[in-house]
Amino acid sequence: MSNIKIVVAGPRGRMGREAVQLVARTENYQLVAVIDHKHSGKTLAELDGFTGLETPIYDNIEQCFQEHKPDVLIDLTTPEVGMYHTKTALQYGVRPVVGTTGFSVDDLAELDDLCKEKELGCIIAPNFAVGAVLMMKFSKLAAKYFQDVEIIELHHDQKLDAPSGTAVKTAQMISEVREEKQQGHHNEKETIQGARGANFDGMHIHSVRLPGLIAHQQVLFGSEGQTLTIRHDSYNRASFMSGVKLAVDTVMNLETLVYGLENIIE
Repeated sequence: MSNIKIVVAGPRGRMGREAVQLVARTENYQLVAVIDHKHSGKTLAELDGFTGLETPIYDNIEQCFQEHKPDVLIDLTTPEVGMYHTKTALQYGVRPVVGTTGFSVDDLAELDDLCKEKELGCIIAPNFAVGAVLMMKFSKLAAKYFQDVEIIELHHDQKLDAPSGTAVKTAQMISEVREEKQQGHHNEKETIQGARGANFDGMHIHSVRLPGLIAHQQVLFGSEGQTLTIRHDSYNRASFMSGVKLAVDTVMNLETLVYGLENIIE
């Protein structure tokens, strides 16, 4: 198998560091460059935690693509930067694998059109942990039998978006099989605004942000005389790397946009 030439955007972030190490240790992957808004012109080896990686750093993504002609971009930045990176990658014939959450419906539609125009694959995953993806799939299955459901997602206190992309994706998947229903008492009243969380088709989503957490979610179903809880916990960011690798390997054979790792897991 020929080497897959990869660029990582956001290499100094927690997820980015794991992705750099994944690419560096995978036999048929070649880390040709990284994108970072700082340290342009240096190599990763000059930064703390990247000993031995003589990979060039760019702050200009177009220059990077022009000079290295990579096959895949792994983007682990922010929604605004990630959208620009993803569009630019597709324009340059590079297949994006994006772990940034927060893309709007309009963003996804625009990227879908661009993928079709360029006949290139792109994978955007709210969560790369295979266990979290299975949690979403199991929740969709359970929702056929339990109409009442609430989602509690728990993350570290440096996370910028709430609710998490995983929680929103879970709610979207559940909505595909669940009739919209306003849960709770019809005269229910919040005595403190926001106490019942966000409302998605009548389901409630609650976001917890605390130091010490990484990424956790539980989906609670209730019906007469019983409850069902489906929970996933990521205790470190290495838990996401098996999904990143699956996405990189899969995107090489795609010509369309795929949103959600559940769509490429049998």
